[in-house]
Amino acid sequence: PTRTLDRATLVPAPAPPGWHHLTLPNGTAVLFYPPTMHRVSGDSDAVSAARLGPDGQYLLYLNATPRQGQESLLNWASYRLRFLRSDDASRASLDAAAGNQPFRGGSGSCVIDHYVTRVLAHRYTELACLVQGRTGASVIVAAAPTALWPSARTVLVQAVSAYSVR
Repeated sequence: PTRTLDRATLVPAPAPPGWHHLTLPNGTAVLFYPPTMHRVSGDSDAVSAARLGPDGQYLLYLNATPRQGQESLLNWASYRLRFLRSDDASRASLDAAAGNQPFRGGSGSCVIDHYVTRVLAHRYTELACLVQGRTGASVIVAAAPTALWPSARTVLVQAVSAYSVR
């Protein structure tokens, strides 16, 4: 059964001193990331930061992108799993979900899920939120290999908690 995301998991707060930030090209949100991560290229309408291992595998990954489809605050959990399965996951399972989560400048719906990639069968766990601000909606994704999730969770949750929407 799916758990409800603990209310204490995400508490809106400014990013710690020394963290970097990236603003979505459309100006509707700001993604904050620690200095151990670096900007990585991606879709032209999105921003991403990552920490890569020596083999080039993602050890930590953050991405923000504008809402792009039929996702809504009400259907976020089912939408996210469908998206993963249609994109690059051979399997995706929901671990926890919650709506009406507070964010800096808005509110959102969030999931924690885990999935297996179609290529190379990498296993990832992610915290993904659809966040509605005054000027638009965007998605923030914070992911790590499932084996590293217990140690990565704190910094990734901190990044999602610092996410700011306009």
